[in-house]
Formats: sequence, structure tokens, C-alpha cells
Amino acid sequence: MAAGNHSTVTEFILGGLANRAELQFPLFLLFLGTYWVTVVGNVGMITLIGLNAQLHTPMYYFLSNLSLVDLCYSSVITPKVLLNFVSEDNSISYAGCLSQLYFFLVFVIAECHMLTVMAYDRYVAICRPLLYNVIMSPHVCSLLVAAVYVMGLTGSTVETGLMVQLPYCEVLISHYFCDILPLMKLSCSSTYAIEMTVFFLAGFNIIVTGFAVLGSYAFIFSSILRIGSAEGRSKAFSTCSSHLAAVGMFYGSTAFMYLKPATASALAQDIVASVFYTTVIPMLNPLIYTLRNKEVKAAIQKTLRRKLF
Repeated sequence: MAAGNHSTVTEFILGGLANRAELQFPLFLLFLGTYWVTVVGNVGMITLIGLNAQLHTPMYYFLSNLSLVDLCYSSVITPKVLLNFVSEDNSISYAGCLSQLYFFLVFVIAECHMLTVMAYDRYVAICRPLLYNVIMSPHVCSLLVAAVYVMGLTGSTVETGLMVQLPYCEVLISHYFCDILPLMKLSCSSTYAIEMTVFFLAGFNIIVTGFAVLGSYAFIFSSILRIGSAEGRSKAFSTCSSHLAAVGMFYGSTAFMYLKPATASALAQDIVASVFYTTVIPMLNPLIYTLRNKEVKAAIQKTLRRKLF
């Protein structure tokens, strides 16, 4: 299985996060706890928004979809990671590996565009408040969310389709899940054309959407600074701070991972960046939007009172 093409490679071996046996169980507990918080936080956010009429606004509609995306791309990776911590068999089938790659790319690309849509929503709310209900109508919001998922499906289909065509001579993936860059290193043939395609698509999904977010916030901050009262400025800033924190963490880690030359790759740094955006960010996003948002905290209290009394 060490040589040949994709027709003879039936499975890959995941390198994992640590080779030392004494670290496996502590890492299992750490990732299990993180994943539990991720599931509870994101499912809780989706449920909370669905149950509370005061949160049925465009901003929370987009936030519930962001929680869904976070939950999905964490769930594509983390259960297999947990299984590998407690199992001596770190193999994954060829079809399973390509499926994991496909769905991971769907949701990570969708996250880029969902964050952009959320930035546009904040731009309209702060810079065009009188037209907000007209511009961000339910129909428009549904179209924007549909476009987000179409972008994710399209980008993932293109990139995974290219990976399916590659011949593979090695089976050991120096990573803890089937990501596109570690997989390319196992190919028998030149991957230059695919690397350029991936770099172009990553550039579009990260840089273009990143500049769209920055542009939206440039207009937002300009409008906020023209608000006369300090209380008004503080309220406007508070509605944007949670989103800015989520944007900074996600774009920083994904840009580090995918927008650097292949020769600049360092395995330990790549794994840290990957763990951050595949495991930590999906856990932190619900906490960020909850702790910094008075409307969400009020909705939580209202829901708890309704359930308890």
C-alpha cells in the first residue's frame, strides 16, 4: 500500500496529535470537554434563537446559521479525533478521508462567507438604519444564507474533485484529520497546479471576504464616530465587538494555515493553527456572542424562567 495510485490506496493513517502514550488520555479528556461545550453552546444558541421571538431578527438569524456551521465542521473532525485517542487503529478509509475533507471544506468556506454576511448586516444596521428593514428583508436574508452554503458547496466540490484525481504513493498523513495540504504531500505526481488552484480559492475565500469585512467595519466605525452621545457610541460598538472578535480569531488562524508558501510549513505550527480554528473557535463563538450580548443574556433568563416556573 506504500506505493501505487489512488486505485490501490484503500486507506490512510492519521498521524494524530501526539505520539506519546501518556498524553493520549489527557488529550482525549481535553478534546471531549471542548467538543461537549461546542455542541451544548451551538445547539443551545440555535434553540434559544428559535424559541425567543425577540431574537427573530436578521442578526440572530445569521448567528443561528453561524452556530450551525460551527457545530457541523467541528463534528466532521472531532469525533474521529476522539476515537483515535482511545484506539490503536488510526486508519481512515480512502472514501472516509475524502468525505471528511469534502464536508470540512463545505463548512469552513461557508464560515468565511457567513462572517462576511454578518458584517454586511451590521453595516446596514448602523450606516443605513432607516432602510434596515427594507434592505434586510426576510427574503434577502434567506438568499444571503443560501448563497453562503452554495459558495461552500462549490468551493469544496472543486477542491475535493482535484484531490480525487491525484495518485497517492504514501498513506501516512502527518496531521490529525484529512486536510487538503497534508493530503497533497502524499501524492506521487506534481501537485503544482492543484496548489495554485487551492491558493487561489483560499485567497478568494479568505482575502476577498476579509477585505469585505474590513470595508464594512471601516464604514461602521466612521458612522459610529459621528454619533453625538457617548452612550450611543458605546451601544453601537458593543453590537460589533463580538463579531469582530470572532472574525479576528477565524481569519487569523485560517490565513496562517492556507495563505503561506508550502516551503514555510512547520508541522507543529500547522497543527496548533488547525486545532484553534477546528476545535477552539467553534467552542468560543457561542460564549463570545452570549457574554457580550445583553439581548442573548436576557433571552436566556426568560427561557430559564419559562422552563422552571
